[in-house]
Amino acid sequence: MFAIAFDLGTTTIAASLLELHSGKQLSKTGAMNPQRAFGADVVSRLQLSVEAEEKLFSMGKMIRDELWRIILELCKTAAIPTSSIKNIAIAGNPAMQHILLGLPVKRLAFPPYRPHHTEGTELQAKELGWESHAAIYIFPMPGGFVGGDTVAFLYGEMHNAPATTSPALYLDMGTNGEIALTAGNAIWATSAAAGPAFEGGNLSCGMVALSGAINSVIVENEKLKTTTIGGSTPLGICGSAAIQIIDQLLHNGIIEPSGRMLDSHEISSNLANRVIQQNGENAFVLYRDANRQLLLTQNDIRQVQLAKSALRAGIEVLFERSCIRREVLSATVLTGSFGAYLKPAWLKSIGIFDDAMVQTSHFTPEGALTGVEAAICRDDNFASVEILSKRLKVVPLSGTPNFEKLFIDHINFPILNI
Repeated sequence: MFAIAFDLGTTTIAASLLELHSGKQLSKTGAMNPQRAFGADVVSRLQLSVEAEEKLFSMGKMIRDELWRIILELCKTAAIPTSSIKNIAIAGNPAMQHILLGLPVKRLAFPPYRPHHTEGTELQAKELGWESHAAIYIFPMPGGFVGGDTVAFLYGEMHNAPATTSPALYLDMGTNGEIALTAGNAIWATSAAAGPAFEGGNLSCGMVALSGAINSVIVENEKLKTTTIGGSTPLGICGSAAIQIIDQLLHNGIIEPSGRMLDSHEISSNLANRVIQQNGENAFVLYRDANRQLLLTQNDIRQVQLAKSALRAGIEVLFERSCIRREVLSATVLTGSFGAYLKPAWLKSIGIFDDAMVQTSHFTPEGALTGVEAAICRDDNFASVEILSKRLKVVPLSGTPNFEKLFIDHINFPILNI
């Protein structure tokens, strides 16, 4: 028998088809969340859902149709009939899970910012309008903005790692920016509205990490070297490469700590030829041919600044709330759907990591999806997932004066030795 795992993100969707007995991944795919048409972030979509019930219905149908399309694609790729799918498990942030299930979202969109329920949801595929007899499990939602994707990420890490009482930091660099800090049995968790920049969602030439996405950008001897997923002609840039190029431009003095991109006449190197004016702002040319021009714009840099500042401020709040010193961290675990491995040094350059985090960091590709896969293959009817979820202490950031102060404090990039 077979199962399907979903990481239902605000910007991107990741999914895999598994053989239940062995846990072997038979096929895998990703897609953009079609709800982007209703807003780039969860706040925009929740507001629309509250203002007009038909919008909630439309967004729910849209995502259910897309997930069913992905199920058919996975089965076709693996040459498996949909009738062989026994279980489907889905993890997403609370807004995505509410919209998927058609649950009322007013309590989620406004104080007290609480989910309709906190425990996991069990239902049948037919209840979502799918032509399948599969049993579906939707992950628990510990808080208003800490949801199933956070639980899944933690579950995957704790399932695959030996038990430890040493403090560890977990960071999912997605649109919702989930952060968790663990020490012994205690887990503090929060969510910082980072926006979709790290997933390429609101960058001028940003795209999901699929064929044609630029996934590496290196400045070497005043020249730019890029690679793309699949080795094809560049169509856009994924989130990891956007962070990499900002790191490179910071180290080459093209971007100031304030985030301002220098004018071409202020740059003494040959890189000056890549800085142009576009819609009244500076932009750095990543690629151009007869058909297209791919740019990193001044606004793109600002979007990354807003995203990284929200994440760093959220991290600082958790350290403060837990009374844990960063110097005692045993691990800093990073995940996200940004396209490729992120070097800790890049994250230090843009101001998300400090030295303690860099020294203890490692990267887990698609952490939430990995956790869903681990849970669906465990065969305990997700009891261990429910137990883990109840351990989370949710720390709200909305309206927290210290978060707002820390956000402003970290808006600039660090001053680098160049």
